[in-house]
Amino acid sequence: MRCKTTGFACFLAFWGLFATATDAQTFYFGADLSYVNEMEDCGVVYKEQGVAKDPYQMFADHNCNLVRLRLWHTPAWYDALNAGNRYSDFQDVKMSIMRAKAAGMQVLLDFHLSDNWADPSKQRVPAAWVGVVNNLPLLKDSLYNYISATLLALHSEDLLPDMVQIGNETNKGILLSPAVDAAGWSLDWNRNAQLFNRAIEAVRDVETASGKNIKVALHIADPTDAGWLMQGFWSNGVADFDVIGLSYYWAWHQPTTIANTGNIITQLKQLYAGKDVMIFETGYIWTTQSNDNANNIINSVQPGYSPASPANQRNWLIALTQEVINKGGLGVIYWEPAWVSSNCFTQWGRGSHQEHAAYFDFNNNLLVGGGMDFMAHPYNNLVSTTAPELSRRLEVWQDNSLSNLILQLEGFPADSNIQVNLMSSNGKTVASRQFQTPGTDKTSIPFLLPELPAGVYYVSVYEGRRFVAMRGVVIK
Repeated sequence: MRCKTTGFACFLAFWGLFATATDAQTFYFGADLSYVNEMEDCGVVYKEQGVAKDPYQMFADHNCNLVRLRLWHTPAWYDALNAGNRYSDFQDVKMSIMRAKAAGMQVLLDFHLSDNWADPSKQRVPAAWVGVVNNLPLLKDSLYNYISATLLALHSEDLLPDMVQIGNETNKGILLSPAVDAAGWSLDWNRNAQLFNRAIEAVRDVETASGKNIKVALHIADPTDAGWLMQGFWSNGVADFDVIGLSYYWAWHQPTTIANTGNIITQLKQLYAGKDVMIFETGYIWTTQSNDNANNIINSVQPGYSPASPANQRNWLIALTQEVINKGGLGVIYWEPAWVSSNCFTQWGRGSHQEHAAYFDFNNNLLVGGGMDFMAHPYNNLVSTTAPELSRRLEVWQDNSLSNLILQLEGFPADSNIQVNLMSSNGKTVASRQFQTPGTDKTSIPFLLPELPAGVYYVSVYEGRRFVAMRGVVIK
């Protein structure tokens, strides 16, 4: 069960998350937090200055305004790991979107279009579609239906992402058969373009059905590959997108410098007028040490930002972000700043492969003067951003009888019809109640509990279909 530890239970007593949507941000300071739910299930307690704190709220408090979340189709391989819980599937991502939106941050949903990691060397079709992988019309329909159904299901709970990316680091295409994927490099532009356009069509149709705007992004690894890959997309008719997302890591893309990356952003914006360019993934280590036996995947630092230290992690990110701003880029997203060590296993080892590049020290305390600080740095040429408008407050605790939860609501209008859902740690609703708020600014409402196992649960509040607040609570 998620967040079993005593420390996490303690801070839940003070955790209240809420927000309403506001004007779009002019620059995105982002973080990929896909691992957070899994880390908390594995006993991790995130802390700031030694005090346990909800990581989503922590990031929001440090000026993060966009959370990126990966979505795998059916990650059944998780069933044989640790407690058998699945992560980055629909239920897990839905919970993460709720946490992000409740903390006032926007969401980028990363459709990996695979059951497992997709990257420049691996783009394997989900197992559910292997039977139609060589039947392009049927594969296109499966892709359309999957993206459409996913987004409409999120819309039904007012959880639509603000941006989606079609595939992850799609340098070799998407939805390859196991044989083609294993054979090495393959890029069939006719097939690839048809799949991308069908996926984009699904997003645009959801926009029409929902009345909401969703930015559509393409994602390319290595800035130096962006030129010819974008030419391939464009010349093959893939043009209905909003954002070009790039992965840029010094460790993997050297000798490409920050300045080189900025020049590539300029070129892309000139060639594809009206399209935004962002750094979708980046990372930089703060130490060369390890905190577990899992091999770390980033192991080098750039000259001028050496040795590895929290300060150089911060300074490298500030330099990159200033360059992106100067060249008209839309934002910078850090990949997995909360992927710290734990006792749980990945597919390759026990622990994290990135704890030395996270924003936290080896005791899960936020690094002082580390990478997190790049988001609140006073940049030159940065257009002002709009802070989230916080208008609904929620506090939750269990009463002395242990029969009820007490919901303390603040900022809800009088006579507002609200629905309160009680969810288990995997995002499944275990109880639901409807209330009408009285005519007071601050009020308490009892929520009768069904018989439930002890543990951590989440309370979510909706006004009509609009998600407005969320809070975790320990039920005894």
